[in-house]
Amino acid sequence: MISHIRLAAAFCLLLLVALLVNAARIQVIQADSLDNNPANRRKAMDRYDQPRGEIVVDGRPVTGSKDTGQQLRYERTYSQGPLYAPVTGFSSQTYGTSLLESAHDGILSGTDPMLAPLPFWNDITRAHPPGGRVVTTIKSALQQAAYTGLDGRRGAVAAIEPTSGRILALVSSPSYDPGTLSGTGRAVADAWRRFNGADEQPMLNRAIRQTYPPGSAFKIVTAAAALDAGVVEDVDEPTGVPEPYVLPGTRTTLPNDARGCDKESLAYAIKWSCNSVMAGLGVAVGLDKMVAAAGRFGFNDRRLRIPSAVAVSNFDRRMSDDQLALSSIGQFDTTATPLQMAMVAAAVANGGELKRPYLVDRTLASDGDVVSRTGEHSYQQAMSPSTAYRLRQLMVEVVDTGTGRSAGIDGATVGGKTGTAQHGVGNSGTPYAWFIAWAQPADTGRPAVAVAVVVEDAEAVRGEISGGGDAAPIARAVMEVALRD
Repeated sequence: MISHIRLAAAFCLLLLVALLVNAARIQVIQADSLDNNPANRRKAMDRYDQPRGEIVVDGRPVTGSKDTGQQLRYERTYSQGPLYAPVTGFSSQTYGTSLLESAHDGILSGTDPMLAPLPFWNDITRAHPPGGRVVTTIKSALQQAAYTGLDGRRGAVAAIEPTSGRILALVSSPSYDPGTLSGTGRAVADAWRRFNGADEQPMLNRAIRQTYPPGSAFKIVTAAAALDAGVVEDVDEPTGVPEPYVLPGTRTTLPNDARGCDKESLAYAIKWSCNSVMAGLGVAVGLDKMVAAAGRFGFNDRRLRIPSAVAVSNFDRRMSDDQLALSSIGQFDTTATPLQMAMVAAAVANGGELKRPYLVDRTLASDGDVVSRTGEHSYQQAMSPSTAYRLRQLMVEVVDTGTGRSAGIDGATVGGKTGTAQHGVGNSGTPYAWFIAWAQPADTGRPAVAVAVVVEDAEAVRGEISGGGDAAPIARAVMEVALRD
């Protein structure tokens, strides 16, 4: 009898050991695969079991959470969703996250290890701290001015504080309400299909994810390259570039919209936007130095984050001289995001030093403790201080008496550059209207803002579309707010 009891006890012990081994296998070895199994809804339920942290603009949250009472309990909400969509992105229970909602998902969802009181605390205890806050650099008044200025037209605005790199406005138009994608069900799926299928592409972040031919706005980069390379020593001396200008190695004449460009100076060419002079200077600088100059402004940088990824602005590294001539006036394969062109203006305004642009000032835990702080960092020395000084003077002339007069602001020093970029097969598309600029109070040497505006569907007849007429008034409205702020 005792032997049977012993046998039963041994068998029970064996079963207990097998149970423990199996439990360890499931909880340790298979934990990750079970967690990530699409059929396992516990992870999603845990993720949405508490309110998501807030994204903050000018001290006020522009996001929130609502209790739906459903299995995925808390759903994301947005205040003025279309206005801030290019900043926040979306957080959807169906389609995931984008932009800041994605870049700082760990902070906002409470899963970032930096929110734990001790290292590995969350892994050991399976605790889920409350979501933290993401404090942006955006100024609400500038954001609103840019959004109102575009007025639903396809285009974008990017504004930067030149001395720090803080992004003050980031607007893409037309926009969408990210709150319509927050939950689950047919309405969310219908909104997703509608947004993605629309010709206007409202979910495309044109400020940082779309590149355009920058047209004549790029001439500031070419001018900086010519001055730094010593191709131009005196901005008021004739350059010797003839009009008409025949593209090297071809019989194609490069047209000028401006008059009187024959052999004109760099100052005249920037003020009235002479294609021939700037194309000729780009060829004189040479491919290698033009590539290097564009790179110092941020072109061809695949690592730029703000912290969301930014589309690469392109300046070809291999070109024939005729292609280089066109690229030097912002055509051929040269493309740029509005943020990139705001960086060009910011570098000029800041004495040649380009600060790294950033969108998040700091992240906070739910109790207000600082988790991380971005701070300002130098990105590149885009040009020499003397070159920046001369370009500042030339850009002021553009606004005072040249093609950018509609951007002038009483009581302020404003420098700018217009641009009209051809595109499409045979340049058949509606030209893009560009304006890049910077502004500072007349009584101080500290620039308040640098801004870039692009308008895809300008409201003038084709022959009258211009950066000065279509984009400059928007830039002026943004700069006026920045100067008052």
